Order: sequence, then C-alpha cells, then structure tokens
Amino acid sequence: MRILGIDPGLRLTGFGIIDKTGGKLVYVSSGRIRTVEGELPVRLKSIMDHLNEVIAEHKPDHVAIEQVFVNVNPKSTLMLGQARGAAICTAVLNNLSVAEYTALQIKQAVVGEGHARKEQVQEMVRRLLRLTGQPATDAADALACAICHAHGGLGLGTLSTAGYRVKRGRLI
Repeated sequence: MRILGIDPGLRLTGFGIIDKTGGKLVYVSSGRIRTVEGELPVRLKSIMDHLNEVIAEHKPDHVAIEQVFVNVNPKSTLMLGQARGAAICTAVLNNLSVAEYTALQIKQAVVGEGHARKEQVQEMVRRLLRLTGQPATDAADALACAICHAHGGLGLGTLSTAGYRVKRGRLI
C-alpha cells in the first residue's frame, strides 16, 4: 500500500510518500510545495498542479491529510482551510480515498504523545523510516500523517467508536 501524506498550507504544503508492506514502512519521497505570493486562486492552483504531479509520478493508493485546527486569526484559518480543500479536491479528482487526522492523532501515532513538539515528530519520522537526515518540518508532518494512516489511524478505522470520542489523541 502506498500512502501520500499531506500537511496543507497556503504558503508551504508538505507531502510525504511511504510504502507499507505488512508491518514494514519504507520511505519513498517527500518535499514541499512553495506557492508564490499573489492572488489566492493562483496559489490554490499551484498546490493542485504540484500535487497532481506528485500523484502522477508516485501513484499512491491512499491519501492522509491533517485536519485544520482553529487558529486565533480567523483569516489564517480560512486560508489554511482553502489550501486543504485544494489538496482534498486534487486527491478526489484522482480517484483516491482521503483519510483525515487531527494533529493530536498524528502525534500520538508517531511519537506516542499527542502534544509532542515538532522536533520530536521530525526525529521519530527519521527513526521510523530509517532516514539518513532530518526531513524539513512540513515534509516531516506529511510523512507523520502517512505513518498515522499506515498504523490504522490509531486503530480508529478498525474499532467500533460509537459512544466514544478522542481526547488527547486517545479514544475515551
């Protein structure tokens, strides 16, 4: 199974691709999509075009994307949501299923702590995928999202979650 993880952002969108064979995770590729300053529609198109290229080149089976968190600045939250929407639309237009995970779920799956720092996520991604160097933060977050999906999204896809909720990255 090949998984494309996406860390959406209007200025920088991270992507990471891993293969899962049995219980083994293998790094395939990662990077960042940097949009140029300008009108919003042009920036969203840039995200879509670059993700289309990544999908065409690597042919993932699944896409995992980080959910938007509500920021102090509503305008920033809205802009992030639009970048996220562009990424989701690109995946769906390529007939890929999309799984969504909160930052807490991703950190819990990769680090074991829902409130882990970015440096901890980077280091665990490096170790889990046996990388020789530290990935950039956006790419590391995208790879972490893919790893979370590979681990069954904390098992939420296989457990009956009726009557439960997620708190601090845990099912309660």
